[in-house]
Amino acid sequence: MLGGNQTDVKEFIFYGLTTNGSSQAALFALFLVIYTLTLVGNISIIMLVWSNTSLHKPMYIFLGNLSFVEIWYTTSTVPKMLSGFLSEINSISFNGCFLQFYFFFSFGTIECFLLTIMGYDRYLAICHPLRYNILMSNNKSWFFVASCWIVGFLWSLFPISLISRLPFCGPNKINHFLCDPGPLLELSCMRYVKIEVALSVYIALMLSITFSFTLISYTFIIQTILRIPSASGRRKAFSTCASHLIVVSIFFGCVMYMYVRPSGNHPFPIDKVIAVFYTVVTPLLNPVIYTLRNKEVLKALKKMI
Repeated sequence: MLGGNQTDVKEFIFYGLTTNGSSQAALFALFLVIYTLTLVGNISIIMLVWSNTSLHKPMYIFLGNLSFVEIWYTTSTVPKMLSGFLSEINSISFNGCFLQFYFFFSFGTIECFLLTIMGYDRYLAICHPLRYNILMSNNKSWFFVASCWIVGFLWSLFPISLISRLPFCGPNKINHFLCDPGPLLELSCMRYVKIEVALSVYIALMLSITFSFTLISYTFIIQTILRIPSASGRRKAFSTCASHLIVVSIFFGCVMYMYVRPSGNHPFPIDKVIAVFYTVVTPLLNPVIYTLRNKEVLKALKKMI
């Protein structure tokens, strides 16, 4: 699957976030702290959900799996970014580049589907509370989780198989800190318009479908909340889905800006900032957002401490 004899390029060189050597040490320290906090936060949520029987519910099963995905999602890119800050030449092998591409896209796709399923779970909890335990049992939630993982890893095979078969004969410098479709397509010796269109449609279709289903779930949720007569009842209902809505807005907003947009020249500095946000910052924010706005998780956390 990986290139074979169709390419003369044996490795790629990342420009990274900046070419300013004086800021490398500061950026290394900053991203190391963020990465460490991300691991600690998400591992803590997994431990909380696993060790507390009161959290063995579909909502927290999804949350624990989301934290597990976030760990590997950020790990697919951040360690390589950190090593680049300490290296004079930030290089990655040809096969290593496409392995990073595959796992980064796989875990990102799994997160998209998980967020969509979590939106559907909140829809059932608010719009069909009396039938919730039947419509979304623990067994069904694990079935949804397994489906997200399987579909995520299978979905990513198509874009990587297309791009890795393109001829790469030089240059080999990627104006990014990770192996992403846009910069990789620019390095191909020949431009294949059909492949570029197919990839754009393929990625946009997945993002549009998952985001649309999430949007539909929240349309029904908002309609149901507005029909609740008491203000306290509306606040209580909205608080159960506010954390998920914040995470969805941040993640899908950044990802759709990057991958669902017209082709053309886009400023790389802005793209890098957006990429940092959804690859580094969002995995850190998720456990914070879900913990601070969830009384059951806070209660379990205090009990564990």
